[in-house]
Amino acid sequence: MNILVPIKQVPDLVEELEINEEGTDLNRDAVKYKINEFDDHALEEALQLKAEVGGTVTVLALDGDETDKMLYTAIAKGADKGVKVTGDFAGGVTSHVAAKAMANAISTLPHDLILTGVQAVDDRDGQMAVLLANYLGVPHVSVVTGVKVDGGRAIVHKEYAGGVMAEFEVDLPAVLGIQAARETPRYVAVSRVRQVQKEATLEEVEAGDTAVAAGSSVRRMMKPEKGSRAEMIEGSPEEIADKIVALMKEKGLKK
Repeated sequence: MNILVPIKQVPDLVEELEINEEGTDLNRDAVKYKINEFDDHALEEALQLKAEVGGTVTVLALDGDETDKMLYTAIAKGADKGVKVTGDFAGGVTSHVAAKAMANAISTLPHDLILTGVQAVDDRDGQMAVLLANYLGVPHVSVVTGVKVDGGRAIVHKEYAGGVMAEFEVDLPAVLGIQAARETPRYVAVSRVRQVQKEATLEEVEAGDTAVAAGSSVRRMMKPEKGSRAEMIEGSPEEIADKIVALMKEKGLKK
């Protein structure tokens, strides 16, 4: 069982984010990155499957700042190999370009099951798994919360809105967009990551042709305006209704 896990870095939302001078992107020089939360769940699910049915786990990431550290951290957690996909990704790329680059790289590697995060905080569309499956020409299920492998098929649990669950049987190879792993993503000590950095070697694969005639671009970014604080209206139902009507008239919403 060859399990591949494409992972990416996203801005750490705990940090204060700044917009660049053009107003079209974050100031990437000031951004602190971390592994995408959902990709971390995909990696954990892959490691759980490896422990359950055997095989290998390979993590892949587009080349960029701190990509090596992220891949070494994944190896420290239990992945067998890290692959850096090289190409021109400066300033970030759309989900379509990222998926095409990943698909080109994955097509050169043995693969039975591909797990990736169902979405990321910075891609605005959550389409990575869908596009990746399209470019590879394999089945896809997203919003997955459970995976079992049985021979040449996978039994997956998919979550719908309102907590409705469904079970799918998918022929392998396939791409699954993982929403949550069966276990909380494991912690790895910094000392272990440093040890892996000394012992492991990352492989490199060319992204190849990533030209795609699709995707979206950001025309303008801005920080949300601060509104006034909420006001709690107290009193009897009649008094509250009268105050709401008065407020609506005051704001010109009712004559």
